Amino acid sequence: MALLSSLLGILGKSSVVGILGDLFIFVASLWIAVIVGVLVGWAWKPKWANFGRDMLDSLVPNDTNSPSSSSSTSFALIPSLNSLKIKLPSFIPRPFNVGFQEESSFSENSLLQVEKDKSLLTEQDLEHLCKLVEEKDGGPAWIQMMDRSTPRMSYKAWRRDPENGPPQYRSSTIFEDATPDLVREFFWDDDFRMKWDDMLIHATTLEECNVTGTMVVHWVRKFPFFCSDREYVIGRRIWESGQSYYCVTKGVPYPSVPRRNKPKRVDLYYSSWCIRAVESKKTGELTACEVLLFHYEDMGIPWEIAKLGVRQGMWGAVKKIDPGLRMYQKERASGAPLSRCACMAKINTKVSADYLRHLESTSNNNNNNMLENENQDSSGKPVGRTIPKLLVVGGAIALACTLDRGLLTKAVIFGVARRFANIGRGL
Repeated sequence: MALLSSLLGILGKSSVVGILGDLFIFVASLWIAVIVGVLVGWAWKPKWANFGRDMLDSLVPNDTNSPSSSSSTSFALIPSLNSLKIKLPSFIPRPFNVGFQEESSFSENSLLQVEKDKSLLTEQDLEHLCKLVEEKDGGPAWIQMMDRSTPRMSYKAWRRDPENGPPQYRSSTIFEDATPDLVREFFWDDDFRMKWDDMLIHATTLEECNVTGTMVVHWVRKFPFFCSDREYVIGRRIWESGQSYYCVTKGVPYPSVPRRNKPKRVDLYYSSWCIRAVESKKTGELTACEVLLFHYEDMGIPWEIAKLGVRQGMWGAVKKIDPGLRMYQKERASGAPLSRCACMAKINTKVSADYLRHLESTSNNNNNNMLENENQDSSGKPVGRTIPKLLVVGGAIALACTLDRGLLTKAVIFGVARRFANIGRGL
C-alpha cells in the first residue's frame, strides 16, 4: 500500500524540479549520516562490539605462512602485517646484569634456548621475506604511489590490495653515505627511536635470545585524532647474508601481557625489510644503503579510510627518518655507548647466498604445486567478511516503505543497497 500511495503521489506532482530537489536533499542527508555514523562508531564503539569477533577468532585457525591470512594499515615509519598465530615459547629471561657478549658459547642452556627460539621466528619467515624482495611471492602486482627525494635520501613506495587482508605496502629508501651495519642498528635501537619517531610513545624489551638475537618487544604508538593509541607485541630477528641483512618483525601472541581496552592491541602486524649496500647516485660507488620495506597491519579501522590516511601522511612521516639517521651517525661517531637493542642487532643468523637460492627454488616448487591444486578445485569461495545480501536489501525495503519521497528516491535506496551488498561480498 505504501508503494501504491507513493506512486499516486508522484503521479499527482507536476513539477520535476520538486522531485529532483527532494532527491538531492535525501541523498546528501544519507551520505552525511553514513560519514557521521562511521566516525562516531570509531570513537565510541561499545565493548560488546568485539565479543562476536573475538569468539570467532578463538575458533578459526589462522594460516601461518600467508601475509594476508587474516583481516589496515597505517604505514609505519620505515622499519618500525598478527600474521602468524603460533604458540610463543618461554625464553630464558634476559640477563640485565650481564655484559653484552657477541660470541655466545653454546652451553646446555644456550642450546635449550635456541630450540625454544626456533618456533617464534623461523627460516619460513626468512623465506617469505626473500620472496618479497625478489617479487616472487605470488601476490598481486605492486602499484607505485610515491617517488620523492631529498639531497641525502630518495624514496619510492608501492601498494597492493590482496583479496583477503589489509592493503600491503612496499618501499625503497636509499640513504647516501650510510653503511648497512649502521642502518641495521639504527632501526633496531628502540631507545634512540624515541628521539626521532614521535609516534612511538612506549617501548620495552620483554625477552631476548643471546644466541639468535631474537627479541620480543612491547610498543605503544600514537595516531591521529580519529584513531586511539595502538599496542603491539612484536617478535623480531635478523639474518645476515654477505653484506645484506634480512630483518623480520611481526606481531606475536604473548599471554604475559594482558589485553586492555586502551590502548587497543594490534594482532595482525608485519613489517620486515632488507638492508643492503647500493651504488651512490653521486659517486657511483657502494657508499649508499638501500632499505626495502614490506609492511601491513590491521588497526581495526576501514581499509579504505586507512589508505587515504597513508596517502596523506606518508611523506611527512618518512622525511623525518633521514635527520634521525644523521643524528645517530654523529652520536656513534662521538663514541657514545650502544644501547642494549643496538647490541642485539649485532647478533645475526648467518646464511649463505646458496642457502637463500635454495629457499627460493624450494618455495617456487611449492607454489607450483599449490597452483595445480587450486586449478583442480576452483569451486571454493574465498573466505572473508561478508554482509548478507538479504539483510541489506531487506533493510532497504523497510527504509523505502517508511519514507514518502517518490519512486525515484526509492530506486536510489535500492541501488545503494545493491552496491553495499556487492561490497560486503568482496570484503
